[in-house]
Amino acid sequence: MKLLLTTSQGIEDLAKKEVERLFESKGIKVSVEEKPFGVEGRLIAEVEESFYTDEKGKKREFSPATFLNENSRLLHRVIVEIASLKFKGIESQEPEKALREIYDFVYSLPIENYVKITESFAVRSFRKGEHEFTSVDIAKTVGSAIYDRLSRYGKPKVNLNHPSVIFRAELIDDAFFLGIDTTGDSSLHKRPWRVYDHPAHLKASIANAMIELAEVDSGLVIDPMCGSGTILIELALRGYEGRIIGIEKYKKHLRGARMNALAAGVLDRIEFIQGDATKLTQYADSVDFAISNLPYGLKIGKKSIIPKLYMDFFSELSKVLEKRGVFLTTEKRAIEEAFVENGFRILHHRLVGHGGLRVHLYVVK
Repeated sequence: MKLLLTTSQGIEDLAKKEVERLFESKGIKVSVEEKPFGVEGRLIAEVEESFYTDEKGKKREFSPATFLNENSRLLHRVIVEIASLKFKGIESQEPEKALREIYDFVYSLPIENYVKITESFAVRSFRKGEHEFTSVDIAKTVGSAIYDRLSRYGKPKVNLNHPSVIFRAELIDDAFFLGIDTTGDSSLHKRPWRVYDHPAHLKASIANAMIELAEVDSGLVIDPMCGSGTILIELALRGYEGRIIGIEKYKKHLRGARMNALAAGVLDRIEFIQGDATKLTQYADSVDFAISNLPYGLKIGKKSIIPKLYMDFFSELSKVLEKRGVFLTTEKRAIEEAFVENGFRILHHRLVGHGGLRVHLYVVK
């Protein structure tokens, strides 16, 4: 089976390792390709066919898609790939010609192998790039091709709101992907435990990428500007047995973080403190790991205060951090100056796509 997997831009390598690790734990062979056709935030996984014996002793086929939907912390969507293709020059084509190419390609595919004529279907689309048409145009075109193809075998059923089968069509620049979206209309990164939304909360997938890069062991982990608690909650849900502390300056967000932790069933695993990260040494004499989505953009009222905020915070952190720190920000100059001034060494740096921005992720010690 071939799966198209989506995740945040910039963490494809970590998602690949997670997928390989998950299937390895089941003794199942998998081959994972990062950025198919050069498309960021996408992976292709080819998984060998395998079976298991249920509690009644009956042999059943193992479902890789279900397995990833239930166990991945870094993926957003798990799509059973039907086909993919590069439409060279599609970005400069007239809309009618471009959409006709997409229609003809989809119509040529054995769609009937993926949906029964008795099942209802809908198409969800995604488009990114410079095209003379919209994602709605793609959904209509692909939907028409699927309908016409299935009409060979009976009368297809379309249900846009509650379909039995969701086809997902993506056109990213000139790369086209079509598959069955097994995740549904809500991305995996939208965790069910999130009952309180911080104005600029972190995607759970990126929080887990930061945890992976921190290489946490059994020591104390702290998020000194924890917001609604995403990093801490995800860490606790991974079964982390070390001490976990969250510091948040604003009572409203701290209350929201506690609500989220309660909804996730991990409130008893996290110590929440209302406090100021620039006075970190008042709350901890020694910290093994610090992981935080620092204030920037929407998270802070005045950008002019960021350089001093970062400088003061990292001055405090330098007195207590024992192992690693992992931080996310758009403020490259401010954070790197704070690193240098306070004796931190950058071990790793990458750009991550988050909320329409390219955000800098740093690992330091």
